[in-house]
Amino acid sequence: MDAELSRRLANVLEQAEHWLPPIPETMDWDTHVAALWQRHPLGGRLLPVPPRDALSLDDLLGIERQKLALVDNTRAFLEGYPANHALLWGSRGSGKSSLIRALLNSLAPQGLRIIQVDRHDLSGLPMLVEQLRHQPHRFVVYCDDLSFEGHDDAYKALKSVLDGALTGPPANVLLYATSNRRHLLPESMDDNQGSRLVGNELHHGDAVEEKISLSDRFGLWLGFYPFDQDVYLEACCHWVSQLGEPQDWGPEARAEAIRFATLRGGRSGRTAWQFAAQWIGRKRLAEHS
Repeated sequence: MDAELSRRLANVLEQAEHWLPPIPETMDWDTHVAALWQRHPLGGRLLPVPPRDALSLDDLLGIERQKLALVDNTRAFLEGYPANHALLWGSRGSGKSSLIRALLNSLAPQGLRIIQVDRHDLSGLPMLVEQLRHQPHRFVVYCDDLSFEGHDDAYKALKSVLDGALTGPPANVLLYATSNRRHLLPESMDDNQGSRLVGNELHHGDAVEEKISLSDRFGLWLGFYPFDQDVYLEACCHWVSQLGEPQDWGPEARAEAIRFATLRGGRSGRTAWQFAAQWIGRKRLAEHS
């Protein structure tokens, strides 16, 4: 009977093994500077990833104020001084995510480590933060393109880690997020119906307070805006020279860059890079045909 029971239990365990997550490997933060956090029902694991590219802070034009503020905040954090969680919000393609990548490339030698967390894995954020609490390194936990729908409760885990739990985030962890929305949660006209005027002061209703309270927990807000034409053309010139040669930029390229932005319906750093890739690609193809 005992042998039969043991056999059946072994058979059950063998079948269940396919559903179990792989045993997580220990991260070597002296070797790796970036990782992805993957949550699963039994916990989570860190997957090391190489830097995506060699993008530098000098490659990012038109966002000097934002660069300076984020670099200063991150350097203070790396030195053990007080620093703020940061929310980078604004128009699409304006350099928010690129600034995070350039920050890692520039400050990794000074000890910066970045862990990216997908919005759908935010419920495992408290577990990740606890894993990092006793690490000797300093981490920026990064959420890209962050936004929530009205029925989405994942933001509650983020609120708790930012400034809601009794313990709070450890001193070696900061949270950086990028979003097209300033308040991360959708806003509707109905939300304002609960607002009221008391004397000369406007008091928001509960719905508005809930939505504002999330972004309000980021101490550093950095707004990103569409480029004007001069900045856009400066960025186009930079990327054409980077992807090709300085002589590839001229009056013809300038006119084509303006046409490219008009067709795309906006000017941004992303649009400038996309134009440069198309211009240099076509130019080199024509030269070799």
